[in-house]
Amino acid sequence: MTSSNPKIITLEEGWNEEIKKKAIDVLEDMLDNGLQEGKQNMFAAKEYVQIYTTCYDMCTQRSPYNWSRDLYQRHGETIENYLVKTVRPALQDKVGQGGTILLTELQYRWSNHQIMNKWLKKFFTYLDRYYVKHHSLPTLSQAGLKHFKTQLYDSMKPETTKAILTLIDEEREGEIIDKTLVKSIVELYEAMGMSSLDAYTADLEVPLLESTREYYVKKRDEWIVQDSTPDYLIKTEKALGDEKARVADYLNSASETKIQRVLEEELLEKVQMQLMEKEGSGCRVLLANDKLGDLRRMFNLFSRLEKGLPPLADMVEKFITSMGHEIIDKRKARLETEKDKNDDPKFVKSLIELHEKYLGVIKSEFSGHSLFQKALKDAFQEIVNTNVGQFTNAELMSTFCDRVLKSGGEKLSEQEVEQNLERIVQLFSYLTDKDLFAEIYRNQLAKRLLNQRSASDDAEKTMISKLKMQCGTHFTSKMEGMLADLAIGSDQKTEFDAKLKQSNTKLDFSVQVLTTGFWPSYKSPEVVLPENMSTCMGVFKEWHDNKHAKRKLAWIHSLGNANVRGTFGKKSYDMQVTTLQAVALNALSGGKSLTFTELAEKLNLEESVLKPLMHSLSCGKYKVIAKTPASNKINTTDSFKANAKFSSNMRKLRIPMASLDASHNTKRVEEDRTIAIEAAIVRIMKARKTLQHQQLIAEVLSQLAFFKPNPRAIKKRIEALIDREYLERAKDNTNQYNYLA
Repeated sequence: MTSSNPKIITLEEGWNEEIKKKAIDVLEDMLDNGLQEGKQNMFAAKEYVQIYTTCYDMCTQRSPYNWSRDLYQRHGETIENYLVKTVRPALQDKVGQGGTILLTELQYRWSNHQIMNKWLKKFFTYLDRYYVKHHSLPTLSQAGLKHFKTQLYDSMKPETTKAILTLIDEEREGEIIDKTLVKSIVELYEAMGMSSLDAYTADLEVPLLESTREYYVKKRDEWIVQDSTPDYLIKTEKALGDEKARVADYLNSASETKIQRVLEEELLEKVQMQLMEKEGSGCRVLLANDKLGDLRRMFNLFSRLEKGLPPLADMVEKFITSMGHEIIDKRKARLETEKDKNDDPKFVKSLIELHEKYLGVIKSEFSGHSLFQKALKDAFQEIVNTNVGQFTNAELMSTFCDRVLKSGGEKLSEQEVEQNLERIVQLFSYLTDKDLFAEIYRNQLAKRLLNQRSASDDAEKTMISKLKMQCGTHFTSKMEGMLADLAIGSDQKTEFDAKLKQSNTKLDFSVQVLTTGFWPSYKSPEVVLPENMSTCMGVFKEWHDNKHAKRKLAWIHSLGNANVRGTFGKKSYDMQVTTLQAVALNALSGGKSLTFTELAEKLNLEESVLKPLMHSLSCGKYKVIAKTPASNKINTTDSFKANAKFSSNMRKLRIPMASLDASHNTKRVEEDRTIAIEAAIVRIMKARKTLQHQQLIAEVLSQLAFFKPNPRAIKKRIEALIDREYLERAKDNTNQYNYLA
């Protein structure tokens, strides 16, 4: 066997004869002059393998002929020399010839550098695999990038950055630029960060943000003078969209939020109040003219700012409040020429329409944002609780419900009734005096139910369920009890009718039994009834006492009604009247004439009851009773008899009578409030044991849902509870209260 030692390759021989001559010189020539004609690749596989093998052999020879360190050094020098001698002069030559020319040259040279870096890495792969790894040196690719950064990028970046910013400004002005060119240069900036965005951020992004700010400050100063608020916001919206697209086209995505923030600060934040208050086109004008698209744009843009929405919501609240006060002022002006009534559907409908309109605006244009919902709530709390005239808004709203729910009121379909109830309950939710509304509503509900004037039981139940959802079971329990009474009453009516037939009475007679606690309290005059009525009442009492031994009956004749047939001349009429009217007509039947005093004595009625009673029969639409002397006022000196000359085209007459009871009992409402305040104080003090005066007042106010008492009223109730020894003042601090168990 024979053995042969491989030939030792010297550094100069390997470098000059093989690597430089066959690889580096060829590579540089191709980069400068392009591929030779007919050549597909820069290096054929055979050429590449030969050069790679030379590098491999030079790196694997035993010391002192291992040239790894020298080759690594010469790799760097090769790149540096090419950059300094060839690339830098070419770029410097393009400075001053225009941004696009300089950037195009840089793009070309950067592309060449990447090709050079790639091939040198391929040739010297063995260096990367062992020498670089074992000596913790930058890889060949990293070293190539560093040389490019040091020799070229650092010296050229002021010019290239300036060129990029100029192109971006040109595009902002509507000119067409080479986006692909800019994108490739941005990628160069990113690459110079060596796996981070430090170079891009410091060398391009920071100047770009400054340039963007300068550009849009100028634009803002132009637009704010020449444009209306909607036009200004349209331009701002477009600018934001354009800048977003610009980032997507050729900048790094990390810049998007920063650029957007610059625009938000300069175009929106610094002129927000100026835009919203601009005469002729500000927020109030947009609201007044229903410019919904412009309002939506304003909301969307200002919602981008950290504190952009509160001023807008505040302006919306003030506008809605002013619109509400306009409606209130119209009612005030109307009352100067018209008599005040507890029925003002025009006013209530105007409030409902105003609320419905801006509820819709807030839901759609302001995306139902909580700040704007609060603005609507605060505005309507002020509007709804501003009372004008003799009657409170609580009473006007309850009477509006009465019109909707009673037969002969508003002519509405089922759907319209439901809609009106839903909207009035929304208004009701802003009322401070919910307990007052409940008292009035309960009285009106009672009248509808007892006089069979309710248009729909389902609608009545719907309204009560809406109030229940708003305020809870306690609020509607009495109303629900009233409906339950009527349902039970209809079951018992059949049973009593059978009993009445056995008694052989001549009257059709029915009784509605009401539970005292559910219904309002009524005046109950002890009128002297005709014998046939008294007989029927006796039959019912006997039947009822047998059925419900422990219940006590109290007759309320002022709520009763009757159908009476009256003959005037040759014509007879069926009259729908109250029980009291029926008794009075009976007393004057057969041509009798009685004075006011005689009638009062005969019927056992007080003046305060008899006057409205006789007014309804002798001074109303149907004057079935003639009074002497004739006038529209009842006096105690008048005398009455049946009106023989009475005539009407209608055979069935309904003769209404003024109610003997007020629409609500203010005194009762005050008593209920007193009890509620005291209960809240005791409940709080029992839990807390000791509290400061202001804390107690604040907690009581927060617990009372159905009304808002004056702090003085709460203080008065605290004094009363101290007198009754539920509380005591602390000995060392008169502003502190202790609970007494």
